[in-house]
Amino acid sequence: MTGRYLRLTWINILSNVTVPLVGLVDTAMLGHLPDIRFLAGVALGTILFDYIYWTFGFLRMGTTGTTAQAIGRGEPAEAYLVLYRSLALAGLIAGAILVLQWPLREAGFLLLSGEPGVEQAGRAYFNARIWGAPATLCNFALIGWFLGREQSRQVLAMTVVANIANIVLNYIFIMQMGLAAFGAGLATMIAQYSMLATGAALFLAQSGRIPWRMGEILHREKLVSLLLLNRDILVRTFCLITSFAIFANFSSILGTAVLAANSILLRLLLVASFLIDGAAFASESLAGVFVGARNRAALRRLFRLSLMVGEGFALLFLAVIFARPRAMLGLLTSHEEVVDMAMAWAPWLIPVLLFGALAYMYDGLFLGMTEGRRLRNSMLFSTLCVFLPVAALGLALDSSPLLWAGLTAFMAARAVTLGWMSRSLVGNGTFPG
Repeated sequence: MTGRYLRLTWINILSNVTVPLVGLVDTAMLGHLPDIRFLAGVALGTILFDYIYWTFGFLRMGTTGTTAQAIGRGEPAEAYLVLYRSLALAGLIAGAILVLQWPLREAGFLLLSGEPGVEQAGRAYFNARIWGAPATLCNFALIGWFLGREQSRQVLAMTVVANIANIVLNYIFIMQMGLAAFGAGLATMIAQYSMLATGAALFLAQSGRIPWRMGEILHREKLVSLLLLNRDILVRTFCLITSFAIFANFSSILGTAVLAANSILLRLLLVASFLIDGAAFASESLAGVFVGARNRAALRRLFRLSLMVGEGFALLFLAVIFARPRAMLGLLTSHEEVVDMAMAWAPWLIPVLLFGALAYMYDGLFLGMTEGRRLRNSMLFSTLCVFLPVAALGLALDSSPLLWAGLTAFMAARAVTLGWMSRSLVGNGTFPG
């Protein structure tokens, strides 16, 4: 099993790490513009898209677990039907997003806090990127399906194409054409469609495909089961996004420079999370297969291996970052005030990432087992009872370090609650799934 796990992991890491690296390139291009408001504006706009898109992240997460379990049960036809259902749901949601884009934008920037110039840049970014909604949500479904089938190479191809397109287009739109925040959004939108075209081509190349069967796609029991799982994952994801959104919004209230510094540190944290998620995706795929095959012993071994690998990657990333932290931060912005602030708060990355690595790995394992309810309960507790009180205190005391303390406590609470819940799943009780 170890070889199978590591093979999936390194391919997933290659695929995942390109995403935040492109984000770092975006940040560096915007961070070196004379006016810092474009970087801060894109940070605010990104919060809205985290809500709009990742609220529906169940299209990826739910698809992976259910596909893997169908494969583990020896039901390849059902695996295709899982994709068809997810794509149909993605299309419906994307259509609603496009129709409602004006109220979504106005409500979003009404709730977010930013100086007028920062908000103007954020709106420009939003107006360009929102048209990528159909491609983004369909990509979620395709990526989840490929991961559930342990076809990580297809996901790697999709992300490489999209991210190369994003980098090239960002250079053209931001550096050459001077479109700043609007150019960043336009580049991301076009890159998503290039990703979808690649995924569609790879899907059509699959052997043994079954045609659309509307009656089976709309199978009542299967749809209800999918929607219930998606409901729990939606709540879990909404709470996760809300925690990071509150962190960014409180940073904005504390000042544009604070927002820029914390956004850069969060970008580094995002790189680490995508690296660790490469292993978490492998855990998700194999957990679903082992649950489908009713292989409890393999599931136990997978839990132990996953947690060790996750912490190993976290330590490796921290060693790289803290070898030369100022040089790393200087690559992302030329504003010395922002670099000084980021340097002062960078040590908070250590506890956030060490606890976060455990939480990310548990997420993957629980998603593969389609244990959405437990993920939901853990996230609700960690957000409402742990993160929000500490973050609110940080805002009241005008303290960015307290915001980071809240994020640390949030990750720790997730790791502890999911670890406690996992005992009943890998013990000798009722088999999960």
